[in-house]
Amino acid sequence: MAENGAFDVLVVGSGASGLAAAVSADRAGARVALVTKGSIQSCNSAKAQGGIQAAVGGDDAPEQHAEDVWRSSHETADRRLVEILTSEAPSAIGWLEELGVVFTRENGGYRLARCGGATRKRLLQVGDRTGHAITKALRDVVESSTIAVFPNSPLHELEPAWRARCGEHTIDASTVVLAAGGRCFAEAQRRGELTTNHPGATGEVTQIAIDTGAQARDLDALQYHPNGGAWPETMQGYSIPETTRAYGAVLLNADGEEFTDSLGPRDVVAQAIVDEVVKGKGVETPDGRPAVYLDTTRISEHDAQLSLPYMLRRYRAGGIDPLTQKILTYPVLHYQNGGLVIDTNAETTLEGVYACGEIAGGTHGRNRMMGNSLLECVVFGRRAGRAAAARAH
Repeated sequence: MAENGAFDVLVVGSGASGLAAAVSADRAGARVALVTKGSIQSCNSAKAQGGIQAAVGGDDAPEQHAEDVWRSSHETADRRLVEILTSEAPSAIGWLEELGVVFTRENGGYRLARCGGATRKRLLQVGDRTGHAITKALRDVVESSTIAVFPNSPLHELEPAWRARCGEHTIDASTVVLAAGGRCFAEAQRRGELTTNHPGATGEVTQIAIDTGAQARDLDALQYHPNGGAWPETMQGYSIPETTRAYGAVLLNADGEEFTDSLGPRDVVAQAIVDEVVKGKGVETPDGRPAVYLDTTRISEHDAQLSLPYMLRRYRAGGIDPLTQKILTYPVLHYQNGGLVIDTNAETTLEGVYACGEIAGGTHGRNRMMGNSLLECVVFGRRAGRAAAARAH
């Protein structure tokens, strides 16, 4: 521990945003401490499969990406944050590659997919373990740096100017970066629903910040992933990568009819599935849960092996081959769209306290596009880390 437990920057959370903030603050010359509720590996980011968006294609531009985000948010996002997100996306990809992330490539360039709500192919992938690859690369940098890591040290209390009680530690810091994610695991338990989330996603840090005086927005806007695994039981709560739909899978009702644009925005697709079941056109899982079909048999073997290997392994282990059998799906609680209000440097309304990743609101408005959460983690994690380090100095 640094002398008397004092640091320039305290980062709370070890998902992609917290790791990116810690690395950026450390590289800016700050003395950095990173605290996390469980192990440093435990986070939602590592479970993110689909990919990360960036306008790197020849027919694409950050302005087009921003327009897609704005439209998918139903014009509720903060335009300033959206423009930063999309304009800094290509450099965020370059930074991740410098840290060792190897994105899937083909034909001399990135393998890009079009995801829900997007007008261009701009989703970069590392197979279907993109979040795992990004968090591992960032962790490797953290673990080889001078950043002080405190695992199993959840934030309990934050006193102004800034003293944090984290597990058994008391840490004084000039600035704080909150990167502790959302609350969907706790919310799903409360609602008696399935969730894609890690058990650590329970939202206490958001509440601590609000109690300390931070403003929040859109906290009621929780997102359902349209394609939760519904059967077999081992797949319940698993988020079937949306890239299945990018590579040709379509949603079908009990009569085998397409009932929605399978590449629409997440909230629209999720609502269409729920509505179809309410109309009596859904199917039932063997254990009595509602579902519809995701016809994955339309995905080519080539696309599946390259971009969906983890999904194939998991389903085949459960006795289902998605390339020859339709799979059962239903929306599951996935993401906290809203969060703490931030400015363009990721600073909250509390001076010296920053927020990035799922705990921050505004970038996605009330509905997030797939592939933008990992991007937000990197873009605003870097901004938060740099700004916190600059203020501390």
